[in-house]
Amino acid sequence: MRGLLQFTLDLFDAPVPPPAPPAPAESAAPPAIFLADATSPASFIHPRATRELTLGNARVAYEFTRGKRRTIGFIVGAEGLTVRAPRWVALRDVDAAVKEKSGWILRKLAETQQRHAKLEATRIDWRDGVSFPFLGEPVVVRLDPHHGFEGVGAMLDPGVGAQTRTLRLALANNASPAQIRDAAQAWLMRQARRIFTERLDHFAPRLGVSWNKLTLSNASTRWGSARVDGAIRLHWRLVHFRLPVIDYVVAHELAHLRVMDHSARFWETVETVVPDYDDLRQQLKEQPVPKW
Repeated sequence: MRGLLQFTLDLFDAPVPPPAPPAPAESAAPPAIFLADATSPASFIHPRATRELTLGNARVAYEFTRGKRRTIGFIVGAEGLTVRAPRWVALRDVDAAVKEKSGWILRKLAETQQRHAKLEATRIDWRDGVSFPFLGEPVVVRLDPHHGFEGVGAMLDPGVGAQTRTLRLALANNASPAQIRDAAQAWLMRQARRIFTERLDHFAPRLGVSWNKLTLSNASTRWGSARVDGAIRLHWRLVHFRLPVIDYVVAHELAHLRVMDHSARFWETVETVVPDYDDLRQQLKEQPVPKW
């Protein structure tokens, strides 16, 4: 910053002699960040892009489709921006609409890019010593080929104090990543069924409802669902979250057995058993789930 400021002042003042070179440091200096790199425009390129615009200082290449619709629509997803327009709208009007919405589009593209980066940072590299969250706390995987753990194939050490807990898998030391992943998933799904059953039994009487069937889900868009006949579906990967977050989802689905919509009455029902449901709901949205 000092160098840049000095350069700016030099445009108006008489030249000054360059400063004496600094004394050599014991360790190498960090690499320089060039101004061109720091100010390079952002790029958001959809893999199926057919049109491209410059919005502010950003290059945005978006997927464009036409269809039976009355208005121009914008969708920002994991791949980028998709614009859908009626068949009769001219391309110049489509571009004008994109520019008019540029503030919203750029904000959503940046947010999506940040979420993707966070998600990639949580990707699990399945090997001996890898860790993943269980009930909000890290668990380290260790391969232990000498034990069968009473036929279940895995055992979680109790841990002492703040010590990270260890999940011991009955696998050979040369087990493949797929074998390690499958063994860990089998253990997590057993824990999910046990924990979900306990929490369903805890909240159901408090809400005055009865449930009769629990199914572990692997849905891509829903954490849970409920049917009027008392059948509950919960995503097994909820066990990555803290127990209060799980409680919110469980109470949410059980509340649907009383109110089958998301009206004010529904949220009031949830609040009777989970008063801080709004904060927990936000945590569920914001906290990235480990990528398998």
